[in-house]
Amino acid sequence: MGRARRWARSRLAGSGIGDDEPLAETLVLLISELVTNAVVHTGCPAVLRMLFGPGAAEAGMVRVEVADGCARPPQPRRAAGDDTGGRGLELVDGLADRWGWKHEGAGKSIWCEVDRCAAPHPSPSPAGPVAPAVPSPSGLTPGAYTA
Repeated sequence: MGRARRWARSRLAGSGIGDDEPLAETLVLLISELVTNAVVHTGCPAVLRMLFGPGAAEAGMVRVEVADGCARPPQPRRAAGDDTGGRGLELVDGLADRWGWKHEGAGKSIWCEVDRCAAPHPSPSPAGPVAPAVPSPSGLTPGAYTA
C-alpha cells in the first residue's frame, strides 16, 4: 500500500493539492482503504485510478477508482467495537462526497469522489446501501497505478 500512497501523493501534488492539505490526507486515506479492500478481500491485483475534474485547485472534484478482477459486489458491514477490521467502506461512506461500484470487464471498480471545495466531513456515518454505478464524468484528467 505504501507505493500506492506515494503514487497518489505525487499525482495530488502534480494537480496542485499539497501533501499537507486536509484534502490530500483524506484522499490518501480513501485510496489506502479501497486498495487494501481490493487486495485483501479479492486476492486479485488492483488497479488504482485517480481522475481530476477541470478547474483550479480550489474547484472541481477528485475521483478515485480501484478496479479488481473479482465480480463479487462489495459487502459493507458493521464492525463491533473490538473488531480490527470491517470499517473500510464505512470510512469511505463518511469521508467521500459520493461513492459506489460498477461492473468492469470480468471484475468491478469501486469509486469515490471528493469535491475539492467541500468542507471536511465531521465523522464517518454508518455504511448504507452502495450507491448506484455512475459513469466517470467527462472532462477528467486520468492517472493510473497497478497495486
